[in-house]
Amino acid sequence: MTGNIQYFLQLIVSGLAVGSLYALVALGFVLIYKATDILNFAHGEVMMMGAFVCYVLMTGFSLPFFGAVLITVLFALLFGFLTERLVLRPMIGEPIFAVVMVTIGLSIFLRSVSGIIFGYDNRVFPSPFSQTPINFKGLVLSHTHLWIMAISGLLVILFFVFFKYSRTGLSMRGVANDQDTAMLMGISVKRVFALTWGLAFAIAAVAGIFLANVMVLNIGLSLVALKAFPAVILGGLESIPGAIIGGLTIGVVETIVGGYLDDVLPGAKELTPFVVLFLVLMIRPYGLFGKEEIERV
Repeated sequence: MTGNIQYFLQLIVSGLAVGSLYALVALGFVLIYKATDILNFAHGEVMMMGAFVCYVLMTGFSLPFFGAVLITVLFALLFGFLTERLVLRPMIGEPIFAVVMVTIGLSIFLRSVSGIIFGYDNRVFPSPFSQTPINFKGLVLSHTHLWIMAISGLLVILFFVFFKYSRTGLSMRGVANDQDTAMLMGISVKRVFALTWGLAFAIAAVAGIFLANVMVLNIGLSLVALKAFPAVILGGLESIPGAIIGGLTIGVVETIVGGYLDDVLPGAKELTPFVVLFLVLMIRPYGLFGKEEIERV
């Protein structure tokens, strides 16, 4: 019995570690949706590119990890500004569906360009973290996942304060609610959009770097964003704390299912996040912390 409890607790801990990755990815989705009312389907490709840029800076230019991360974040911030200016700004005032299709096209373009520049081979990211796991009374956790948990917690606090109390954060929320009204109130929609996409791309780069520390680095890294999407829906598209809770929940459920059912039903672990997505859309489509909208006609 003790062994079974120990195994279950280890699955919980491992699930929280995996969920912290999903939560970090989900933060980028929520930031853009909260400010612009748009789902960015190129988020995974931005993550992958951030990981590759950091890898090149560390292996090709011999930069230390945190120096490479800082330069990568600045690169992603600038790339976000340029993407908004050249690709998305012309779409202001257009139907949301058209903007979403543009992000899908951007996703395909970035994946193709990344394949041309970085190739399709698998690479091992030069992790700066100790490979010796932390062992606490039989429960094992890696240093990388511990860092991810800490960074995810810090980011959710910072963004909660930012959106609730800062003038820029309130402007971003106002633009998300109604662009035309925000313009009439003197809010620069263009500036808000540029800042939003820049911050979201910077977060995506950080998420990609940490993902590369626990996975093989290749262009398939972008597909992890698909598994984080159920976390976004579960937590609520407009909720930053919901992104964290949704990510942790998906990670725990997925790991538990994999631990108990993968031997009997191979592939059950990979399917679990999308089963959760399907159930949430049926029962509570606005998520655990999302805002329920009722239209009266």
